[in-house]
Amino acid sequence: MAFFSELRRELEHYLSEEAIDQINKAYLFAAQAHQGQKRHSGDPYIVHPLAVAHTLAEMRMDEQTIIAAILHDVIEDTATDKTVLAMKFGSDVAELVDGVSKLVQIQFKDRLEAQAENFRKMLLAMAKDIRVIIIKLADRLHNMRTLDALPPEKRQRIAKETLEIYAPIANRLGMHSFRVEFEDLAFAALHPYRHRVLQNAVQKAKRKRKKTISNLETTIKEHLEKTKLPPSLVWGKQKHLYSIYKEMREKHLSFAELMDIYTFCIIVDSIDTSYRALGAAHSLYKPLPERFRDHIALPKANGYQALHTTLFGPQGIPIEIQIRTVEMDNRADSGIASHWLTQSGAQALDASTHVRANEWLKRLLDIQQNTGNPLEFIENIKSDLFPEEVYVFTPNGDIMELPRGSTSVDFAYAVHSDIGNSCVAARIDRRLAPLSTQLANGQTIEIITSDGAQPNPAWLNFVVTGKAHSNIHHFLKAQRKAEAITFGRRLLDNALNHLGTVWKKLPVRNIPAVLQHHHYKTEEDLFETIGLGHHTPMLIAEELLQRSQPTGASSIEPKLTNQPKQKPLAIKGTEGKILHFAECCHPIPGDPILGIIHSGQGVSIHAEHCKQIVKTHHRPEQLVPVYWDESIKGDFKAEIRLEAKNQPGVLAQLASAIAHTKANIDNIAITDRDGNYSNVIMTLSVQNRVHLAQVIKRLRNVKAVMRLARSK
Repeated sequence: MAFFSELRRELEHYLSEEAIDQINKAYLFAAQAHQGQKRHSGDPYIVHPLAVAHTLAEMRMDEQTIIAAILHDVIEDTATDKTVLAMKFGSDVAELVDGVSKLVQIQFKDRLEAQAENFRKMLLAMAKDIRVIIIKLADRLHNMRTLDALPPEKRQRIAKETLEIYAPIANRLGMHSFRVEFEDLAFAALHPYRHRVLQNAVQKAKRKRKKTISNLETTIKEHLEKTKLPPSLVWGKQKHLYSIYKEMREKHLSFAELMDIYTFCIIVDSIDTSYRALGAAHSLYKPLPERFRDHIALPKANGYQALHTTLFGPQGIPIEIQIRTVEMDNRADSGIASHWLTQSGAQALDASTHVRANEWLKRLLDIQQNTGNPLEFIENIKSDLFPEEVYVFTPNGDIMELPRGSTSVDFAYAVHSDIGNSCVAARIDRRLAPLSTQLANGQTIEIITSDGAQPNPAWLNFVVTGKAHSNIHHFLKAQRKAEAITFGRRLLDNALNHLGTVWKKLPVRNIPAVLQHHHYKTEEDLFETIGLGHHTPMLIAEELLQRSQPTGASSIEPKLTNQPKQKPLAIKGTEGKILHFAECCHPIPGDPILGIIHSGQGVSIHAEHCKQIVKTHHRPEQLVPVYWDESIKGDFKAEIRLEAKNQPGVLAQLASAIAHTKANIDNIAITDRDGNYSNVIMTLSVQNRVHLAQVIKRLRNVKAVMRLARSK
């Protein structure tokens, strides 16, 4: 009971005796469950959940949250089941505890995958009940405070994870005090020497700045009183260590340059007074116009509201001023948790922080639905945790909030996934602009869509939002799957045709037997894996022709037949990413070709003379006879090598000759052979062998060209 006493004293400030009794029961249950367990520090394990509960009690969290905090490790670290918690403490508490618990019953390939999947599980639980993440943040905070007891390697890993994931989440939810402590504790663990040096430097600078800060505080207060504003609180604000370190690195500033800036907070009674105080500050010292931010009219993504301005102080000292109301100040420190801070009081805080948090969670759910891989999901949400925002307008005048660096494609996906998938162009302030253009504050964005349009893989090079990334990846995966199914069906049909049958004429029982043997649910699954190169089509074709065996029988053992060569498969050029043309030999229509099956990558098309074909002859099951379909169209890469004289204008002559044939130069590399001649390697886009012959003929007419041949 001694461990519980300190928590009880905190709970008595705002909870009823009945609620405290329920929390006490949870403590006794957890103490029994964790009996005999110790932390790395040697303390009894129960100290940790009580410390987490105490942090949440200071935030005035409700009874269920405190109980869940005390029990948050019992499912993960003891034999206690979720159903037991539901019976004893209610389903809400059980769901909260389950949301925080790791997936201990599932075996993962590595720690990174486990971390990603556990994080995804927590975020899905958090979407149902925001209290899950508040408990998790309090849990992580106590773990960070007791980090010194851990081995160095584990200490660094946890600190890095906190800096990359949990500090940005705390910031995204407006929990400033959590974010600051996360960052400083992680900084100390990751870079102990830098932390110590910077801490000493800050302490010295603080002593030197003390008088200046005091004088500026007095000046600002007196000026506010002269303008007859209601009484206001004014105090000098100190940057935390990690923010100083980060700003020095990102802006390449010295410590002295950074410490020349003085920051002050002005707390007022109302929004109206905030703007009047801003006017008073601007009448005291001249403002820097480009450094003014109105986060009251346009709150940050985490719900933060304040007026920010920078002034030219006495002797040119830069002074940053932050003006906000008491409610805004509470929200700036506690963010989403400020909702519970005011529940015990007479007034309820504005729900905008909750609304914004729920909007963010909805975006996370959209990302999760389009992401199958947990590692990809965690990377997508990392990109969604941007601390800076840009505010743009829809054509109807609605404000859209996006991460800084966002483009028109990010905007399109933020409006709706279907808009993003079908966008073809954008107007920024009524002028057409490239989709890759980064957006700026105040711009009006109009997206132009087309019914037949689809996402371009190149968009992944410039989009920044998690929603855009996940939607594009999802579409490309679905497209690749459809292409694999179609191409796999063609490969199998071709193999079956060679064996004298077709899919529809196969024995009725054979198809389910083969699907069961390879653990596939549907025919499409089988076609997809053939298209991706995981199975050789001829082997599957022969297996399908064999008599189906009873369930549990030994594996079917197909053997390659010694029959004549398969009928070649027509290459139509519409197979998509499942079929690709090898860059080692650059085959073009008209060349004799062969296909090589690559597991997981589909089929690569090579010229018959290619060395890769020769290397694969001992594995004939990987070779696929193919030929160019008569209707094939498009541009194909071909490589030519030439020797030319070193003289002015040669490259221009070569380019002009190629342009006359309506071919295109994809790449060019030049190396000096000696002082008089150079070797030139060109990669060209041509339609077929006839087109390439026209290009070569034209190039031979350039007098500076001495030798010319196609690379093989």
